Amino acid sequence: MNLFSKNKDLLLIEYVKKKSIIKRLIQFLIGCFLVSVSYNLFIAPNNLVPGGVGGLAIIFNNLFGMANSTFILIANILLLILCFFLLGKEKTSASFLGSILLPTFIKLTEDLNVWLQIDSSHLLLSAAFGGIIYGFGAGLVFRAGFTNGGTDIINHIITKYAKVSLGKSMLMSDGLIVLASGIFFGLNSMIYSIIILYIISLISDRVVLGISDSKFFYIITEKEDEVREFIIKYLGHGVTIFKAKGGYKKETENVLMTVIPTKDYFRLKNGINEIDEEAFFIITDTYQVFGGE
Repeated sequence: MNLFSKNKDLLLIEYVKKKSIIKRLIQFLIGCFLVSVSYNLFIAPNNLVPGGVGGLAIIFNNLFGMANSTFILIANILLLILCFFLLGKEKTSASFLGSILLPTFIKLTEDLNVWLQIDSSHLLLSAAFGGIIYGFGAGLVFRAGFTNGGTDIINHIITKYAKVSLGKSMLMSDGLIVLASGIFFGLNSMIYSIIILYIISLISDRVVLGISDSKFFYIITEKEDEVREFIIKYLGHGVTIFKAKGGYKKETENVLMTVIPTKDYFRLKNGINEIDEEAFFIITDTYQVFGGE
């Protein structure tokens, strides 16, 4: 790629970012609001600690009486400074807005539980509703290209310097905070904190990726014509055929590629098995499909 095309690609990226900035900011603000509502209605009043700086704030609030929003703001500012020196300006700028706005939203909504009386005797329901609302809000924040700062910064620092995956670093940081909740609030609280952490992770992933409504098939078969005809004539979907070279035997063979609605998943899977029991195929979730007919 020459210099001109590189500059052209950079200009296109900047154009896309500017074009979508208003929509992204709206998503980000709604996400922060939902996270703060869940935090003040379901999480903090029940001493549920789903990891993160917000979880530490609940522990410190019970130990020293420090307001949750104050602790989160101070911790986020300190982490932003650490992020600037260890991760650089780009990572810091991506976390700055969320680090400041989230504790602001938490402060503005901290009296919600006074106006909306929610029965806290059913911890499982509180964990479920809190996790769904929090996860949806966090998913909107991530989808908009922002973060809420906090332990997201710690996770990236651990990943960079300890040479571990982001998933492992998240498990380390959030896991330790959840374990701490068991020490200060008891085993019962820790179990529900694990439940809400799982729900948050599940829902935020669904918001970022979307719901898979299609399946992607890669098929290698000796009965290529029969499988292709089954997909086109009986299922009514298109097929792309390309050549691939095996890494072990180094033999070249055709690969059939098709995307079908999830409702046709079992029909195609069973059809392939009926046509060729020795067929090799891979199936993956597909979240978005553009173009084609």
